[in-house]
Amino acid sequence: MATRGRPPKFDREKVLQNAVEVFWSKGFAEASMAELSAAMKLNPPSIYAAFGSKEGLFRAALDQYVRTDGAGIWDNLDKADSAREAVEAVLRATACAYTRREQPRGCMIVLAAPQCEAHPSVCAELRERRLSSVHLLVQRFEQAKQQGELPTDLISEQLADYVSTVQHGMSIQAQDGASREKLLSVATTTMAGWDNAITACRQTVNA
Repeated sequence: MATRGRPPKFDREKVLQNAVEVFWSKGFAEASMAELSAAMKLNPPSIYAAFGSKEGLFRAALDQYVRTDGAGIWDNLDKADSAREAVEAVLRATACAYTRREQPRGCMIVLAAPQCEAHPSVCAELRERRLSSVHLLVQRFEQAKQQGELPTDLISEQLADYVSTVQHGMSIQAQDGASREKLLSVATTTMAGWDNAITACRQTVNA
């Protein structure tokens, strides 16, 4: 028997993954402690002892999501030889990740945002998570500028915002039932306009 006031022993990664599934499909506000308790196979006092609060559990679940499902998307930034190939790989991986049959559709971080108006700290956390993804893109574009692949007057933040907006739209489409093939076609269409996007994001054009 676990000592009172001390978190019981459990497989943290497993129970967090189960919590991810609930938050991903329900969002923060709509996920009840009863649903989380059933999915995690822990009673509410044990959950509070381990994570402090529902918000603490949500933050831990976000970390788990980023380490697992999110990593499969963003690892492509470093694997590709060019920024263009990196973005294409990210968008294609996004299409596949958002339409897995065994998981909720779309992006947990994007889809949880509309439900959090009554929870400012959760809204702020989700915003920071989304901005961190944009920052990864900015870093990759800045690297490409230094290597001579992209023009030096490219506004990396503007191009990153564009790619991020496409990705967020794919999440909404996935939630609405779009097929993997449809999302892959979005990635293909986006990359067909890559050169035009580069031109539109240059300082000389925006001046």
